[in-house]
This record gives sequence, structure tokens and C-alpha cells, in this order.
Amino acid sequence: MYLISAYFDQRTTKTFQKYIDRIARETGNAFMTQNHVPPHMTISSIEARNVEVLVPAMDVLQGKIACGPVQFVSVGQLLPYVCYATPVFNRYLQELSAGVYAAVQDIPETSVSRFYQPMSWLPHVTLGKTLDQEQMRMAFRVLQESFFPFEGRVTELGLAKVNPHEDVVRFEMKDGTAC
Repeated sequence: MYLISAYFDQRTTKTFQKYIDRIARETGNAFMTQNHVPPHMTISSIEARNVEVLVPAMDVLQGKIACGPVQFVSVGQLLPYVCYATPVFNRYLQELSAGVYAAVQDIPETSVSRFYQPMSWLPHVTLGKTLDQEQMRMAFRVLQESFFPFEGRVTELGLAKVNPHEDVVRFEMKDGTAC
């Protein structure tokens, strides 16, 4: 499996990293920090035999996808073991999702996860993963005490291998609205 993910400006990345670090410290679950998973928002999850078939799609996206604003307003959970921050699903995210999907949907011998297709996608930034029930409660206590709505900026797009996370291609998006 390979992921195409959005990455953020320095301020947004720093904010998310503080949440990730605090959840790891308070829960004792260091999955995110030990695996060096950077703050990101997955736009597409793709099954492919070889990552090289996806690289041309990333080349097509480079220079066509603009950076843009995202308002993170809430936290949630994907049961049974993930907690995350979620943004408002705005026009920018809708167009980002559609653009990435259009670039990868027709690549032979690949399959885009049904959970990452346009209008079937829950945009989120994972803050804690592989949490058990008690760790999930602790993570939400951390977020209840410290999370506040904020606006961030998506500034980069990347293609990565998973388990462990490894960037294959990562580039800055074109300047759409003063990134």
C-alpha cells in the first residue's frame, strides 16, 4: 500500500507534532513517534505492486496542485484505535481530493481505497494510532485539555511507502494563495 498525503506549513506541523508528542508521552503509546510518522493528511491510499507506477502521476500533479487553507475544528476517533484532528471539508480539500484521484484512478493494476475517493473521504490528521481503550481515553483527555480550532496551510504533497513511513516523492505545491 502507498499513500499520497498532504503536508503542512511549519506552524501547523509544529502544532500537530506537539499533540502527537503529548499523546505519546501521556499514554505510553509511542507508535507515531517511534515510527517517525510526520503530521500529514492522507489524500489517497493505493494498492499497487510497485511504487514506480505511481511516480508519473506525482509528476503530473507537481505544478498543478496549489497549496491552500484548512481549518482544523474538531477531534475524533476511528474505532478501535486511532484518534485524529479533522478539518472542515472545504472547496480546497474537495478539489485536492478530486485532483489526486483523477491522476491515479486509471493507472493499470492499481486500486484506490474506497475510503479515499472523492465524496467518500474523511479528511483527518492522525494524532495517535494503535491505542487501546485506556490509551484512547487518555488521548482524548489530552486533546480535551489542549486542542483548539486553528487554521493551517497545506504546502506539500508526497507519495510514501508505509510500515515504516518512507517518502518516495515529496514536493512543494505551487503558490496558489500565498503559502
